[in-house]
Amino acid sequence: MEKKISISQIKEVALEAYNEVKEQTGGKNADYIPYLANIDSKLFGLSICLMNGQTINIGDTDYRFGIESVSKVHTAILILRQYGAQKVLDMIGADATGLPFNSIIAILLENDHPSTPLVNAGAISACSMVQPVGNPDKKWDAIVQNITELCGSAPQLIDELYKSETATNFNNRSIAWLLKNYNRIYDDPDVALDLYTRQCSLGITAEQLGIAAGTIANNGVNPVTRQSVFDAGLAPKITSMISTVGFYEHSGDWMYTAGIPAKSGVGGGVMAVLPGVMGVSAFAPPLDEAGNSVKAQLAVKFIMNKLGLGVFNGDNVTITE
Repeated sequence: MEKKISISQIKEVALEAYNEVKEQTGGKNADYIPYLANIDSKLFGLSICLMNGQTINIGDTDYRFGIESVSKVHTAILILRQYGAQKVLDMIGADATGLPFNSIIAILLENDHPSTPLVNAGAISACSMVQPVGNPDKKWDAIVQNITELCGSAPQLIDELYKSETATNFNNRSIAWLLKNYNRIYDDPDVALDLYTRQCSLGITAEQLGIAAGTIANNGVNPVTRQSVFDAGLAPKITSMISTVGFYEHSGDWMYTAGIPAKSGVGGGVMAVLPGVMGVSAFAPPLDEAGNSVKAQLAVKFIMNKLGLGVFNGDNVTITE
């Protein structure tokens, strides 16, 4: 079915979503990372990136927040670029765990396999794979450069968040060494863990995340900078990963009700990808019990349902002026 939606319609619905959701009071900031507990819980931003490079920004879209687990998508793209889809499948996997993002049990249940780059175990493994292996500084440069290309502008390390996370990442330390025990870490475990902790501590804006989502939706071409960031054949691979585990144990419910692949982070960000149509991001710190932003979920879901869009609809969507 052919569906035509105008840019003015998208703007109108985005504003309606923002106004509908902004007074919601559900959820609470992540409190196991001290820095995140102190972020203003009333912050709320919504950003959409269209395939022509136009962005729609409402609210606090220029506020830099901790990218946290949304960074897993970016680094998954980096290792897909460096190794190819089959090698990533062999070395990490692409399956959902159905368990919390920081689960150690999932590693044991998967027969020593990290499952997917979009949970903590797989993300730490992915950081260990980043080339050049054995050179922490150049690995970090590659991670930041990749995120910069996806977003069209550079993130900034939030040093206070990095220190806060480093002081409290006991569970992730266990994950890193358990993976080492099973030969699923491909560089020094402590280096991999530090890279993962640092990338989660990068400051990003909702607008930047929207552009990164738009880059995935646009088959690897950044809609704003027009730079070809990754091969078009990798776009469906990363989108499938996002759809299966983007909201962890709530991923099925999310896809059923919102119909758009999306990845959340405990910093309050959500990045959603509607292939060929647009990237959507939202940011609000209060989280539900699974670590997903309450307001961001509601806003993205409102937009999708109001516009009648979704990856399962079978529609050919055209954006008009």
